Amino acid sequence: MKNILILGMILALAGCGGGNRSKGGSSRGAAQLYTPTASGPIKSACLASGRKARSNHLCGCIQAVADRNLSRGEQRRAVKFYSDPQSAQDIRQSSRPKDKSFWKSYSDYSKQAERTCT
Repeated sequence: MKNILILGMILALAGCGGGNRSKGGSSRGAAQLYTPTASGPIKSACLASGRKARSNHLCGCIQAVADRNLSRGEQRRAVKFYSDPQSAQDIRQSSRPKDKSFWKSYSDYSKQAERTCT
């Protein structure tokens, strides 16, 4: 009986699927099988924005990528871009080292979110 129970658990876990869930996901096919989702400040700002393409799933995916690529402070800073797009331009064009560093992180995050969530 114990062996049957263990075999059933193994089969149940095997049926859960797999796929490449590594950071950055090297395979486009794997990305189509698994799209991450999360809750947080970026998801909330995304959902509150007036953008037509927003959805719970898309905004949750964008948040999941942010969780992997941006610190909490960077996420709070990026939230402002949803309500004030000009602030993104100001930071992008800034010569301050802190702004340049943030913009590099934000740009990398944006590219990863686009690859992962679209």
